[in-house]
Formats: sequence, C-alpha cells, structure tokens
Amino acid sequence: MRYLFDDWDKIKKNLNNKFIALFLDYDGTISPIVDKPERAFISKETKQLLWKLLKSPRCKLAIISGRALKDIKKKVNIPGIVYVGNHGLEINGPKIRFESPISLRYKAILKQIKSDLIKKLSSIKGVILEDKGLSLSIHYRLVDKKYITKVKAIVQEATILYAIRNKIKIKPGKKVLEIRPPLEWDKGKTVLWLLGGQKFALGDKPIMPIYIGDDISDEDAFMALRKKGLTICVGIPKSSKAKYYLKDTKEVLEFLKSILERK
Repeated sequence: MRYLFDDWDKIKKNLNNKFIALFLDYDGTISPIVDKPERAFISKETKQLLWKLLKSPRCKLAIISGRALKDIKKKVNIPGIVYVGNHGLEINGPKIRFESPISLRYKAILKQIKSDLIKKLSSIKGVILEDKGLSLSIHYRLVDKKYITKVKAIVQEATILYAIRNKIKIKPGKKVLEIRPPLEWDKGKTVLWLLGGQKFALGDKPIMPIYIGDDISDEDAFMALRKKGLTICVGIPKSSKAKYYLKDTKEVLEFLKSILERK
C-alpha cells in the first residue's frame, strides 16, 4: 500500500477524461472519528465540496455507511446523493429504493439480543448500544481498557448460539461489534451493484470507480474494486487491501478537491 500523493501525477493523469463513480464512507473518512457516534458531523467546507461533486457532470457520488439509512441521510443532508445504510442493506437515491428483505424471525432474534445486552452491559461504563433497525452495534470506544474483554465476552455469550445456527452474523469494526443478518451482502457487493448500473447508464464512456474508507467493513469494497478502480484507506493501517492510503480526513478533503480540478 502506497501513500497516494507520492503517486499523484500518475493517478491524476489516469483520472483525466474519465467519469468518476465516487464511493465514500462517512465516519473516519469525511467525518473525523469521535467518541460518540451522534457527535460525528461533516464540516461546512466538506459539505460544500460534496455539493460541487454531486453537481459535476463527470461524477456520481454515493455515501456508503454502516449507519442506518435514516441516520446517514440526516447527517449529510444533501438531496441527490445515493445513500447506502447498514453496509448495503438499505439504499436510497435518485431512482433507487432498496431494503434487503429481513425475516420476522431475524427481527425477533435481534430484539431478544438487544434486551439481553441492555441487561448484561448496563454495569459497564462507556458502552453504547446502537439499534439501527436491521442491525445492532455495540460501541466500546469509551470503555476502560480493562473491561473491553468483558464486553466482548458478554456479546459472544448473548449471540453465539444464533451465530452457530447462522441466524446472525457478528462483524468487528473499529471499537465496535456489529450484529447483522446472515446474508452474503456487504459494502463490496453493494458497490459492484451500483457500479454496474452506472456503467449501463454511461454506455461506452470510460469510468473510474474510487472507494475511500477507513474501517474493517470497507475491506470488502477494497477487495471488490481491487482490479477495477482506485481504492484508498484513510489512516495508516497495519494491513489493508486498499492500493493507497491517505493520512486523515483532511487529506481526503484535499484529494476530493483535486478530483474537481482535473481535466
């Protein structure tokens, strides 16, 4: 994995005269990581830049988040963007309305797990239980380090039988554990589906997909686009399937500005 701006001249040349399908994660990508999910906001400058990218005739913009669709739409609040929530389980945008079919049985299981976790985690300070409708996130960023193992053990105890029976999936993220439906669907498959629709709309016009993310869940998208486009990890991870990295959200903003300035 290389630092993007070390290869910028080559990348810039490759981007010129191409339609860009731009896929952006939210937390840690266009919004800095914060202690509590509800405190994550994009700056006025970032929002203005997203508006410009959206209005560009040479770019299609999608925000792909693990947040609930309703939440991510409210956070960004720009009409016309394709919004993807719950890692692809919910999609909303121009001429797109999609929600993955979820069984009543799964919803009942999620409700039971949530009830168990509320009781068992209530004594541990700093745990945030986020109900996203189709999934459940257990955030432990604010938990004292000596209790993190206990949080993970409690989550495993509450979910292991359902996971073994393939009734749910448990996915780790940055200081978070996520309980999702047992579906073979993720950010990578979502990106390929959206990209396929965009290619069909453009016909023979050359297209360059770009995906920028910072979390473990974004690795699925990095893998999916590995030989198809430009993949960028935010931060300096020990390992990633992304081809390039940017140091922080400020550099993401700088890169997005450069996209608008290309020929």
